[in-house]
Amino acid sequence: MPELPEVETVCRGLRPALKGRILAKVQTRRANLRVPFPHDFAKRLTGRRVGKITRRAKYILAEVEGGETLIVHLGMSGRFTIHGAGAPSKPGRFTHKVASDGSGDGTHDHVVFETDEGTRIVYTDHRRFGLMLLVPTEELESHKLFAELGPEPLGKAFTAKSLSASLKGKKTPIKSALLDQTVVAGLGNIYVCEALYRARISPKRNAASVAGERSTKLVPVIKDVLSEAIAAGGSSLRDYAQADGELGYFQHTFTVYDREGEPCLTPGCAHKIKRLVQAGRSTFYCPNCQR
Repeated sequence: MPELPEVETVCRGLRPALKGRILAKVQTRRANLRVPFPHDFAKRLTGRRVGKITRRAKYILAEVEGGETLIVHLGMSGRFTIHGAGAPSKPGRFTHKVASDGSGDGTHDHVVFETDEGTRIVYTDHRRFGLMLLVPTEELESHKLFAELGPEPLGKAFTAKSLSASLKGKKTPIKSALLDQTVVAGLGNIYVCEALYRARISPKRNAASVAGERSTKLVPVIKDVLSEAIAAGGSSLRDYAQADGELGYFQHTFTVYDREGEPCLTPGCAHKIKRLVQAGRSTFYCPNCQR
């Protein structure tokens, strides 16, 4: 599933094509994704100008005229492809094509947005675990998807102090606590593994014990890992590609994730990366470097 860096990368790819443009035509090729499309979904969007495009946790938010916001979740395999006048001027270094999907005519091309500029933005989702909703903008913060979310990890509200307060008294492993979206919004399995390794914190450590000094070390590391991943266009695993077709390349710099049995990259460490399962998710770590 695309994590925060991938979703942020998609947002940045969509802005030049959509922000300030009028949606001249919107088509849905089926009645639902993970859930049914809202009533009159295409009709409510057609003719509306798109305002700012932002991200909250792993959700894309696009404000439209009339006081509504389009909420998009990419699910496991959702992606956008941009064609026409607003498309990126240069193709990506790596292209990602699956049959005709992404053209707007493929079997799994479920939603097509056309702007007044002639740009086509195609939403493709093989597994249909994605989500599209239309919500009154003024009700966004209180919506059930967002009401309980913790602070954005790249925002000013996410500090060692705020993390320590959230972890206080938690008896779950720190890995599980960081995946809890009420603690911090948007973190996923890949980047939690990478951040814990850089901070030299064991994923098995009790979350409450990370409050205080360890949080002071962990918070800037989380911010660094996410910022580096965004700069790299995210991590392309399985279905993910950027809106211009280019694959992210942060996966080429993984230090622990998906490296079970490989040598630890810390100079002088003779141990190998181990894998364990926590709450149904694979965790990768160095048993020597992470305490």
